[in-house]
Amino acid sequence: MNILITGSDGQLGSEFRDMESSWPNYNFFYTDIKELDITDAEKVNKYIKSNKIEAIINCAGYTGVDKAETEKSFATQVNATAVKHLATACAKVNALLIHISTDYVFDGKSFRPYTETDTASPKSFYGKTKLDGEIEVIFNAKRALIFRTSWLYSSHGKNFVKTIASKTKTEKELKVVYDQIGSPTWAADLANTILEIIPNIPKKIRTEIYNYSNEGIASWYDFAQAIAEIKKHKCHIEPILTKDFPTDAQRPHYSVLNKARIKKDFGITIPHWRKSLEKCLAKLND
Repeated sequence: MNILITGSDGQLGSEFRDMESSWPNYNFFYTDIKELDITDAEKVNKYIKSNKIEAIINCAGYTGVDKAETEKSFATQVNATAVKHLATACAKVNALLIHISTDYVFDGKSFRPYTETDTASPKSFYGKTKLDGEIEVIFNAKRALIFRTSWLYSSHGKNFVKTIASKTKTEKELKVVYDQIGSPTWAADLANTILEIIPNIPKKIRTEIYNYSNEGIASWYDFAQAIAEIKKHKCHIEPILTKDFPTDAQRPHYSVLNKARIKKDFGITIPHWRKSLEKCLAKLND
């Protein structure tokens, strides 16, 4: 199967590169902005046809949550318009589209883990553009899966794990919010799950939404504390409230995702976030 990985230089895209040799049945094509501008519909159509692409895993996205509040046009172009182009192009050749979305499509006011059928109501412009992207997939794709994930990190790129690992090594004290609750997700686990379930996706599927994150829950403070403990860094981490760490975009206070559906439909096992964090940190040099 010919699989196109868009946004291949990012956290998730890089994980697909790392595990390519473990999946010999797949023939991977990797593109980022310099190889394929997915905001250009004509270029997307041409690339898919000329390379006989049978599935696209869209890892591309505008992920600057705070910057999106001011760079609205660019965020919309990447997170919604480009997704429409990919969905439309896939429909023309009956290719499968797997699109990555986010827990930020929810308002964070729930008191229980969000299911796929809960009402989306994003509080940030970033979240709005990601929801718009989901809608473009639903209306334009013939065969598609939307994966909502949360607190994604990797040994590649810039992310919370690498930042905290670096800061707790060099600084004596850090302040991290403790009133935002979610589930950290190692990008390698998500990538592996996607490749594992592709052969089991029904041929006549329309568009389905699945939640995926690592098991367990944490605050950002808990997450930071675990990183420092695993790395054996002596930095003191002080828990603070979100109001004491103001940001341009509003984050959901609670965005734990219910994974019952994906586990039932595909029979997968999901690792606990702490175990996956240990594996990721083992790949990082001090």
